[in-house]
Amino acid sequence: MTEQSPSTGETAETAPYGGSAASSDEPLKRVRKRHFQRARDTGVPIVGLTSYDQLSARIFDEAGVDFLLVGDSAGNVVYGYHSTVPVTVDELIPLTRAVASATKRAFVIADMPFGSYELSPEQALTTAFRFMKETGAHAVKLEGGVRSAEQIRRIVGAGIPVMAHIGFTPQSEHQIGGHVIQGRGDQEEALLADALAVEEAGAFSVVLEMIPSSAAKRVTEALTIPTISVGAGPHTSGQLMVWTDFAGFSGGRYPKFVKRYADLRGVLTDAVTAFRDDVASGAYPAAEHEYD
Repeated sequence: MTEQSPSTGETAETAPYGGSAASSDEPLKRVRKRHFQRARDTGVPIVGLTSYDQLSARIFDEAGVDFLLVGDSAGNVVYGYHSTVPVTVDELIPLTRAVASATKRAFVIADMPFGSYELSPEQALTTAFRFMKETGAHAVKLEGGVRSAEQIRRIVGAGIPVMAHIGFTPQSEHQIGGHVIQGRGDQEEALLADALAVEEAGAFSVVLEMIPSSAAKRVTEALTIPTISVGAGPHTSGQLMVWTDFAGFSGGRYPKFVKRYADLRGVLTDAVTAFRDDVASGAYPAAEHEYD
């Protein structure tokens, strides 16, 4: 997703009420909800990554990633849980705040964890309020199609953008039966119903996770809002990956849809090993590392 030129009539954004939007003299433009729709309508791919800290968020933001999701995948990659189910709102809020504080361009989306929205639309709105007020996020994401439509409608009605999430929904992995591809065969009609339900409820985009590319293509063609693929193939409006997977940082087995663009786990292992050896041998610290 590229920035629009001044010829489109859009002006560079500044902070409201006299505040400064940037630390430099150059005006900065924040990716907004409307840019997602424009990208979808003009065929410009949308690029997203997860992020859980200000260091990675700053790098991804400067590299031009369109949106950063502070995912409940933090349960796995930050807190060491075996699934996303145990992670809480209180655990995600400081991570979201760190990511939002580090970005100047990227649209920051807070993931609403399991148990924080399912009870009622009112519970969902209360959780969304917390993320928006306490973190600086620009939108929230929640799982579920038809079953979450009223929650989405309530949150959107209060002025908060919502990214929906259907297909394989990690918070429901115990009900689904593990990491199982969704949307095959007879499930495709239910998937389409979920997609139409979240669009009708007001979601500005929808994540399609671990579904056949043919089903993702059908859903994308049926909707007017952007679709974001997580293992749903190329026929969508954009792509999202967990950054520790795409950078080869996680280790172990990776999902089939993950392309590893780096081996950060290997790089860091080599660096730590070299440091350990230098300390053990006395090579570090050397004279150039001492203060006079």
